[in-house]
Amino acid sequence: MILRANVCTALRSQKGFTLLEVMLAVVIVGTAFVACLSLANQCIHTQSRVEHITTATMLAKHKMSELEAQARSSAETEAERSGTYEEPYSIYGWEVEYLPTPLEGVKQVQVSVRWGAEEQNDEVVIDSFTFN
Repeated sequence: MILRANVCTALRSQKGFTLLEVMLAVVIVGTAFVACLSLANQCIHTQSRVEHITTATMLAKHKMSELEAQARSSAETEAERSGTYEEPYSIYGWEVEYLPTPLEGVKQVQVSVRWGAEEQNDEVVIDSFTFN
């Protein structure tokens, strides 16, 4: 009995982790690592989308400024209603639509800038008004 008590106390006094504890720690760390990688991937995708929206907004504002300048100079030509931008913005296409308003001499101008696949429907639309 004394021998058995010494063996039990000797086993209990040993420091270290069991195989089960190590395996559990590996599973927890692995799960956390996969979650972090997924989060990083989602962050990169979101940043790319925000960059496209910002660029499209800038291009739409630029096109709207051109149209407003044309309206002010009384050189309003509605011939060119769509197109694509030159490099480095060649993935973006634009479209202009003139809509009637209840006020005489006032038109609503809508500029749409699209990019990417049509199924995704990535688009920025801004509106303004021109006065004749």
